[in-house]
Amino acid sequence: MTFDSLNLIEPILRALQTEGYTIPTPIQQQSIPVVLEGKDLLGCAQTGTGKTAAFAIPVLQLLVQQKNAAPGIKALILTPTRELAIQIDESFAAYGRYTQLRHTVIFGGVSQLPQTQALKRGVDILIATPGRLLDLMQQGFINLHQLQLFVLDEADRMLDMGFIHDVKKVIAKLPAKRQTLFFSATMPPEIAGLANSILNHPVKVEVTPVSSTVEKIEQSVYFVEKQNKRLLLNHLLQDATIETVLVFTRTKHGADKVVKDLHKAGIGAAAIHGNKSQNARQRALTDFKTGNLRVLVATDIAARGIDVEQLSHVINYELPNIPETYVHRIGRTGRAGASGIAISFCDAEEKAYLKDIQKLIGISIPQVIDQPYAMNDISLTNFKPAPKQSQGNNRQGNNGQRRSFRGGDSRRYAGNGQQRQRRD
Repeated sequence: MTFDSLNLIEPILRALQTEGYTIPTPIQQQSIPVVLEGKDLLGCAQTGTGKTAAFAIPVLQLLVQQKNAAPGIKALILTPTRELAIQIDESFAAYGRYTQLRHTVIFGGVSQLPQTQALKRGVDILIATPGRLLDLMQQGFINLHQLQLFVLDEADRMLDMGFIHDVKKVIAKLPAKRQTLFFSATMPPEIAGLANSILNHPVKVEVTPVSSTVEKIEQSVYFVEKQNKRLLLNHLLQDATIETVLVFTRTKHGADKVVKDLHKAGIGAAAIHGNKSQNARQRALTDFKTGNLRVLVATDIAARGIDVEQLSHVINYELPNIPETYVHRIGRTGRAGASGIAISFCDAEEKAYLKDIQKLIGISIPQVIDQPYAMNDISLTNFKPAPKQSQGNNRQGNNGQRRSFRGGDSRRYAGNGQQRQRRD
């Protein structure tokens, strides 16, 4: 299937050709026709599947095809983070470059003046984060009476970040008669309840469930003492084949410390997290996307919206304590079917997190044995579950696999010998 077969109008097809798009991803193939038919959509798709285009393209087409529409905001895209909002706005600019539709993006952490000036000039499509949207609505800068399309993106992350009440406040102010598109990588009970409350007989589209990682991502784990992680990271970064790498930490302080250690080792890096100013975050992200910055260190919340073509590596400097987060992290590489490499560091305190991750994704991540900072004991047996965390689905890891590692010295992998089980 090609985009030509999706009954898209000429201006959008021309924009897609300009972007070099020819074949839609599975979620685009399934979602675009549904949205063009005017139906509500419930999309379950993890990062890297192309879901932004899955809603941006049909939203643009539906608005272009309107005749004699009253002025005002006709489409609202609500998303959790500044970075993701900016990325979505860039996507609308790219796909809608040959249309006359106007769009703008609003988010907190920066002056509202340029945003309110854009709103006063008039927009058809508004991309927003919840806090700034509610603030500008209360100030009278935003009127949603003409709204026809509402897109709620990354609903599960809204819940994780504590925005769910703000989201409900926004929804309460929307026109009852509208088309709603709802996207979430996972579907915890509160999110499922929210979806049921705002969708009208939706068509469900599910692509690459969260329990499975992107197949083309090559995964490995290094068992290392906590105090040796910085040395191991410096060692790996001596490998010139690691062209761009996104390094994940659990905390903002941890991200800053990793950057400081890398600078001491003469390695250029920058951190991106909630304590950084919007200008600093955007500058670091731009430098990373353009190749001027080799290493970007991020926390999980800040990393939503980082979409870098040809990102070769993701390194989990600290394993996440929520197993689904691992899938989101490594999905930053291997975007839209490309290959990628995901490396995880695991210290003694994180072994339980690793077990939960492997249970969720259904495989045993291959261990790298031949490395200079290997722990003496890398046994994965007799683990206790990670404290206070969901155990994901009921899938156990399968036998470890031997895989080749592209770049660097020779490394030997070993599996943990777990057998895959499935309990229905």
